[in-house]
Amino acid sequence: MPKKHTYVLGLNTYDHDVSACLLRDGAIAFAIAKERITRAKHASGFYKEVIDYCLEAEGITLDDVDLVVRNCYILPVQEMEERLVYFDAPGFLPDFERGDAAKHPLYLSRQDKVVTISHHLAHAYSAFAVSPFEDGVVMIVDGVGSYRSDVMESFPASDTATPLARESESYYKFSGATLECLKKVWMEPDRGFLSDEFYTMPGLGALYSRASTYIFGDWNKCGELMGLAPYGRRNQVKHLLELNDGKLQVPHWTADFKEPYVFEPGSNWEKSPAMRHWEDLAWRTQDDTENVLLARARWLRETTGAKNLCMAGGVALNCVANGRVAREAGFENVWIQPAAGDDGIAIGCAYYGWLEILKQRRDFVMDHSYVGKRYSDQEAAKELQKFLVRIQVDAVSSDNVCRDTAKLLADQKVIGWFQDRSEFGPRALGNRSLIADPRKPEMKDILNSRVKHRQAFRPFAPIVLAERMTEIFEGEEDSPFMLIAKPVRPEWRDKIPAIVHVDGTARVQTVREATNPMLYRLLKEFEALTGVPVLINTSFNIKGEPIVETPLDAVNCFLTTGVDHLVMHNTIVSKNTMHKVVAPVLNVYADVRTLVASTAQPA
Repeated sequence: MPKKHTYVLGLNTYDHDVSACLLRDGAIAFAIAKERITRAKHASGFYKEVIDYCLEAEGITLDDVDLVVRNCYILPVQEMEERLVYFDAPGFLPDFERGDAAKHPLYLSRQDKVVTISHHLAHAYSAFAVSPFEDGVVMIVDGVGSYRSDVMESFPASDTATPLARESESYYKFSGATLECLKKVWMEPDRGFLSDEFYTMPGLGALYSRASTYIFGDWNKCGELMGLAPYGRRNQVKHLLELNDGKLQVPHWTADFKEPYVFEPGSNWEKSPAMRHWEDLAWRTQDDTENVLLARARWLRETTGAKNLCMAGGVALNCVANGRVAREAGFENVWIQPAAGDDGIAIGCAYYGWLEILKQRRDFVMDHSYVGKRYSDQEAAKELQKFLVRIQVDAVSSDNVCRDTAKLLADQKVIGWFQDRSEFGPRALGNRSLIADPRKPEMKDILNSRVKHRQAFRPFAPIVLAERMTEIFEGEEDSPFMLIAKPVRPEWRDKIPAIVHVDGTARVQTVREATNPMLYRLLKEFEALTGVPVLINTSFNIKGEPIVETPLDAVNCFLTTGVDHLVMHNTIVSKNTMHKVVAPVLNVYADVRTLVASTAQPA
């Protein structure tokens, strides 16, 4: 029987945000990050789960896959795996995964159909290959990429660096499926006892992670840093990034930075006496980052004459900087890949294989990110029929779930919204979301106290009917992936205060009927009731956990938080009086079980 389809599998491996993307005849069939499956945030390690997820969703086996393309930014994958054989590195391959790895056909593979590519090259393909543009330029900026010795693409000879320098910024132009590197900016290893940590190196994304480490104790809290920045005072901290004749200068930190966050049991981060200093540092870091990115984007525009800009890499998740680039850099169109961080590397690997190795046509546009697998009504209902769930909830099927949910939202209820296929990337875009009414400022505090348990300074994002966007927010640029911050028009700020940040902006997601008909109808129904075509949309999870993936994840989050109603497909789930009796008992049992597990000694 002849083979029906051509399959390419792309993988981001071993370090944070392990992920897979399966192409079917050049279109994304399925994509998933490991954290959604294992429930460990930014999950690293082996990649068996993400491969199995995609293959099972498609109904094929690994033998049906024509090409596998992989990346690991630390080292080329084959070298990484050879070292992991003899090197104990639980952050990259924990002991409990070594057995699965040893038995897996891709581990230590020498198959011709298994290929490794370098990091920024994968980011670049993730951006332009699925963009709506025939030609344009690509901006890749992240914390750290491949060693210069491992970079695969040609780049200008003038962009010199030592073999152990790491990628920091890469700029390309493209036409059709052809990609050309215009500029590479490198980070040389830094002296000192943290010399192997990328965030001590002199780079644009690395500096942002260094400030995040200083303020939050975690290099990966860049979103929090962006949210804190508007609270800082202008020009209280010296420049941390400067461009001189196109060359980036990153001064060494001095003893002036003497108030880093240090975790102490019982301490309250938000009440730290260093808060004012942290706010000022956050402002400076964000402002310097915006200015350098804007200068780079203008350089790209002026030197190439390109009308279209594509962006990826972790820094492309900075929606405030993206907004300035979109409005001020001079491009007619700016498109940002929704999984711009390292989970999106899987997309880039897959499309490198499809376009560069298999020499196929480029004809797929990623106009939405709903590429998880579907869960049936029966699978959702099964979770609600489990005994300890059934006795705590009332579930009612609705013949117009958008209308009925809109009524609950207008009554100030917090809704867990679980529909269709999950989103790929760090943003909940309306299929795995918590939805709420933006018309009262206290809704932000309600969401934080009941569910999210986040720092009070962090804003919540709005979803808006695409055709109403320019009426409510400033700027013509579309923002379907919640990756561009826009000023809220003054006449709307008092109407939707729960989504307005302290600087008067909001991280907007525009919604179209063609790409998410259920979410679009929900917004229309809410508008009919309230006159407001905007809702709060935040990720369906609690602080420190990944966004929910399965019906089971959704039910667990619903029952263990203050979410008022869970809407799964066409079923509206409410907590009944037994929930108040059962939930505390289950919570105590779970706490005891966790305590016992954490203190148990090996036999």
